[in-house]
Amino acid sequence: MEKRHFIKIVCGAGNEDPVEVRQLSFIYTLAGASAIDVSANPAIVRSAIEGIEAAFRIAPDLEINIEARPFINVSVGLKGDPHARKARILEDRCIQCDQCREHCEQGAIDSAYSIITPRCIGCGICADNCPSEAIEFYHKRVELSTVLPECIKEGAEMLELHAVTDDDLSVLEDWKIIDKLIPNNYISVCLDRSLLSDTHLINRIRKLYDISGERMIVQADGAPMSGGSDDYNTTLQAVAIADIVQKSNIPVKILASGGTNAKTQELATACGVFVHGVSIGTFARKIVKSFINSDNFEHDKGTIKQAISIARKLVADSIPK
Repeated sequence: MEKRHFIKIVCGAGNEDPVEVRQLSFIYTLAGASAIDVSANPAIVRSAIEGIEAAFRIAPDLEINIEARPFINVSVGLKGDPHARKARILEDRCIQCDQCREHCEQGAIDSAYSIITPRCIGCGICADNCPSEAIEFYHKRVELSTVLPECIKEGAEMLELHAVTDDDLSVLEDWKIIDKLIPNNYISVCLDRSLLSDTHLINRIRKLYDISGERMIVQADGAPMSGGSDDYNTTLQAVAIADIVQKSNIPVKILASGGTNAKTQELATACGVFVHGVSIGTFARKIVKSFINSDNFEHDKGTIKQAISIARKLVADSIPK
């Protein structure tokens, strides 16, 4: 973290597909990621650990030295946060135009136009492309005091609260729970400016910092779940919100997030924005999707090497030169 080399790969706070989580964890462990971010589900934590352990087993055969085992970070979200919601298709409105399926990057919509709930991450791309307004969302709340200890028991080492809400009281209550559950490691809060002014954002960070102190990470979420393209404009808001947090002079660690891609660190450096690392979700998943979806993936060394090469470049591009 102090070297600004912290690269977190986000499987998706709502992603409960155990196969995809295992394979993403497998590839990005071999590629040198610092942390793997998963949903608040003990079974998914186990899937991530299985992927990490599989990476360590195969690494010698691939002549790869994994310098550090990635941390497992579990994310939870408050009501209203897009990371903590699921889509639902309204049958009476659906015209089966296929726009939702065509644009869903998670493959979370089947041929009968039903949501494959474990794969849905609540990104909203389906609704944005639906011409008949046939998609709605519902909040999937987990009971923090029950589920998070189970995730920690399974191997989670860091926790993150997604707090895209204007409800300060609920944020503080959940943050206190997280702070007590992880007393000796970093805990993070994911914030964007969709509902908060810059002043409100900084005041919230100060209140959270008063509770957790220098163990606090602010994941500066520019445009949540929007990193499909690899250009400067896509990642601009991630760098902009990181800049606001930096200029507050609150001594938190800062991760750029939301629209992050291979250009994020380059743009941050060019703008003089200091971030301790980059959290990458949509783009990180997209660039290896074709490989991890191939048959017999973990036993095909040729395919594994191709995926590692692409993933490793993303990790390298996310470290300041």
